[in-house]
Amino acid sequence: MSEDCWQQIGVQGDRSCPQLDIYTHCRNCPVYTSAGRALLEREVPADYLAERTELLTQVKLEEAVDSLSLCIFRLGGEWLALNSQYLVEVTEPVGVHSLPHRSNTILLGITSIRGEILMCISLKDLLGITSDASTPAYSPIVYHRMVVIAQSHHRWVFSVDEMSGIFRIPSATWQPPPSTLSKATRTYTKAIVNWQNKSVSCLDDELLFYTLDHQVLT
Repeated sequence: MSEDCWQQIGVQGDRSCPQLDIYTHCRNCPVYTSAGRALLEREVPADYLAERTELLTQVKLEEAVDSLSLCIFRLGGEWLALNSQYLVEVTEPVGVHSLPHRSNTILLGITSIRGEILMCISLKDLLGITSDASTPAYSPIVYHRMVVIAQSHHRWVFSVDEMSGIFRIPSATWQPPPSTLSKATRTYTKAIVNWQNKSVSCLDDELLFYTLDHQVLT
């Protein structure tokens, strides 16, 4: 009997197969079942696997190019975002020990996160942001959080008034910073993104870490 008898003498053919009197339909016939099992168990061609792998890789690359993963949080009345690749962890508020003879308001002191001593900064002071109690929260329950970020071998901690989470934002929605931003905030903002009907300042991570390394560490 041929490999595709159901197409020649079966229900899809001239119906001359004598087994139809027994099984009524080809799908009930053991020959048809065996052919289906053999089809499922056959080895996948190498070129097919390579083609599928290339296709999936291309899709992921296009997603990576067309969007960026951002950590979105609020300081005072400003919604801000930082590339999530620099995010280490988010913790509950911890005590900060001030340092004597500090020469700027950006460095608040040192703190311990999971037993590691880290420098705590005031991102509000760096960006010139003032507290604004009238700013509506993203969540009905707001928790202040400490955010740990890192670049190279340097880690920093700063406090936020509200942490919303990590979101992937399409790059096509990015807009240049408007002139209405404060001078300090505009300096450190490389783009404005629209998220949940909110205008979010996407921080220039290179400039941010450069400032911390050269104005705080020195």
